[in-house]
Amino acid sequence: MKSDTQLRTDVLAELDWDPAIKAGTVGVTAKEGVVTLTGHLGSHAEKLAAERAAQRVQGVKALAVEITVKLPAGDERTDADIARAVEHALEWNVLVPNGKIKPMVEAGWVTLNGEVEWEYQGSAAENAVRRLMGVTGVSNLVKISPRVHAAEVEKKLREALARQAQRESDRIQISVDGSKVALRGSVHSFAESYAVQNAAWSVPGVTSVENDLVVLD
Repeated sequence: MKSDTQLRTDVLAELDWDPAIKAGTVGVTAKEGVVTLTGHLGSHAEKLAAERAAQRVQGVKALAVEITVKLPAGDERTDADIARAVEHALEWNVLVPNGKIKPMVEAGWVTLNGEVEWEYQGSAAENAVRRLMGVTGVSNLVKISPRVHAAEVEKKLREALARQAQRESDRIQISVDGSKVALRGSVHSFAESYAVQNAAWSVPGVTSVENDLVVLD
C-alpha cells in the first residue's frame, strides 16, 4: 500500500506526463488513498483529462475534484455562441439522434436534456460538446428510454432465431420485461447458446439479456 506522500508524488507525475494538462496549475493532496485535485484549468476538456490521469494511478481509492475552469483571455464565448456551437456539434455527430437532445447553456455550463433509446447516444452527445471552446462544464441529464414492446421484441427475436438458430428455436422460452430479455430452455452446444444470445442482443431496444439456456450433453 502506498503512503500518502508516494501517492501524491505519483499523481503529480501522471499529471505532468499527460500533454493535455497544464499540471503546474493543479494542486494535489492525498490522505488514506483519497486524492483531491484543486486549482484551475483553461477548459472543461483539460479538467476531464486531469480527472482521468489521477484515476489511472494505482492506489487511488477515491477522487475529489475541486478544480474550476477559468477560460484564458480570448477564449471566452457568450452563452449564445456556445449554444450555437453545441447545436452544430450535436447535429453533425452521426451517433446523436437528430432532435432528441435539447441543450441549455448558462455561464458556459452546458446541460443536456432529452430522451434516447441507447446509452451510447447520450454519451456521444456529452463527448461532442465537452471539448468545445468556452464550455466550463457539462451536465448530462439525458434519459435512456428504449421504445420497445414485449410482444414486438419477442416477435423480432423469434424471427431472428428462425434465421440464425432454427433447430433450437422450438425449445427456447423467451420472456420479455420492458427492454430486458430472459432466455430459458436447452440447446446442443455453447455455440448455439451464444447464437441465441446474440440474436436477442440484435433486437432493437434490448438493454439486457439473461441467458439461462442449458447445454445438453
